[in-house]
Amino acid sequence: MTAKVRKAVFPAAGLGTRFLPATKAMPKEMLPLVDKPLIQYGVEESLASGIEKVIIVTGRGKAAMEDHFDHSFELEHHLEARGKTALLATARHAANLADVSYVRQKQALGLGHAVLRSRELVGNEPFAVVLSDDIIDAEVPVLLQMLEVYEKYNAPVVALMKVPRERISAYGVVAGEAVADYSGRGSLFRITDMVEKPKAEVAPSNLAIIGRYILTPDIFSAIENITPGSGGELQLTDAIKLLLKSRPVYGYVFEGTRYDAGDKQGFLQATVEFALKREDLGPEFRAYLNSRAL
Repeated sequence: MTAKVRKAVFPAAGLGTRFLPATKAMPKEMLPLVDKPLIQYGVEESLASGIEKVIIVTGRGKAAMEDHFDHSFELEHHLEARGKTALLATARHAANLADVSYVRQKQALGLGHAVLRSRELVGNEPFAVVLSDDIIDAEVPVLLQMLEVYEKYNAPVVALMKVPRERISAYGVVAGEAVADYSGRGSLFRITDMVEKPKAEVAPSNLAIIGRYILTPDIFSAIENITPGSGGELQLTDAIKLLLKSRPVYGYVFEGTRYDAGDKQGFLQATVEFALKREDLGPEFRAYLNSRAL
């Protein structure tokens, strides 16, 4: 019987240097996309996919995330005393969203190391990994799409997206064989190899790894058995590649639109698109954009 995925790990100890100076004192995960921080989108996606517990791997200067997913009694009292019930519900929403636990990553030693730090909280069960930089707008939550694959094949699943060859060197890339009898959403590949940030001319495909993973607990021993790369970092891609020697791993090309909110251009695009989708903001904002296009 396939074990249920109940927990999602959010690596959030990075320095966010691409958004300096804003991220000098603010975690990049707390950058607001319209009016919610980036990490909240990933948490909401996880909960909508059936995840029960959220584990955030934090580092120095990340206390704002803990405050965000906690009650602010002074603010709530202030809003309640003034009868601002709608704002009060908004303020309480993040605190009531999920059962959130935290673990510290004292040194930023790579995504693999961040995942390894969650080992005690995850325990001996499958789990999801969500990178909050990757904002994905999908009718069916991407994690839910991936969980359907995991439950059918009882194996790790990584999210994939087709990327133009000229941009492929910015991603981890997979080689794989299409699963011919797969009949679910998206498309599915059985991964045969993984390469981190290859040059376009030697990339094994145009299938790039995006920040959603369903992993099994044997990933922890795999991380412990890989060789650190530059800067002593442990790469999750290398650990999953090691797993390929002992078990199948699948790559899932999801249905949805992904925005790289860890990049300024992608962040701006996501802001525009998500604002346009809002009933309270979209019509007026669209009119403004149209006026600027004249």
